[in-house]
Amino acid sequence: MGKIAFVTGGSRGIGKAIAISLAKEGFRVAINYRSKEKEAVAVKQELESFGQEALALQGNVADSADVARMVSEIEGAWGPVDVLVNNAGINKDNMFLRTKEEDVRNILDVNLMGAFFCAQAVAKKMIKKRWGRIINISSVVGLTGNVGQMAYSASKAAIFGMTKTLAKELSARNITVNAIAPGFIETEMTSGLSESVQEAILGQIPLKRFGQPEEVGALVAYLANEESGYITGQTIVIDGGMSL
Repeated sequence: MGKIAFVTGGSRGIGKAIAISLAKEGFRVAINYRSKEKEAVAVKQELESFGQEALALQGNVADSADVARMVSEIEGAWGPVDVLVNNAGINKDNMFLRTKEEDVRNILDVNLMGAFFCAQAVAKKMIKKRWGRIINISSVVGLTGNVGQMAYSASKAAIFGMTKTLAKELSARNITVNAIAPGFIETEMTSGLSESVQEAILGQIPLKRFGQPEEVGALVAYLANEESGYITGQTIVIDGGMSL
């Protein structure tokens, strides 16, 4: 049987592409979703079309009890998680002086604490098996900052520090921990931007195009496999050169 992967926020966009890439590589994939049940079920069915077992689990990654329940469901169905992809995230754009405290806390709860809860929930079994992959999906704005995204940028920058620390703590048990920092990837978010805004963004990208979710998925699949075993504690930027 293939290794077991848990992808949070896997019902659409980058998370969906990650789940598909892993399934194509032979992983059994459990995806988490918060509210998009119809989309999650469709992704589950697509994963199964590749001949792989799949699960769609509703839950809030910002709730440690929900995370524990989802991981327990995966273990009950298949066994311990081999690969965790912390992809779930939210954003509420606003200028710094107009940003509400509740929005900052909400963003940090999902983007940072969610990744922490999920990593902690799977790490003990990874340690016991002496093998594991934790892949944290951050963002290029965690490196560069972005106007109107103070809380989001801060939450994604925090992922880098967590990644490096977990890599140091878990490496003795053959567990690698890495972060991926996507730039502008062609998803629902970018398709909703006006043509003028898209042109302005493209002007900042040396490759003159948005990235594709499948490109992020392919990178995750590589980091999830044996071949990446000597890479840990790293942040890999996939942004078409935007942050150069």
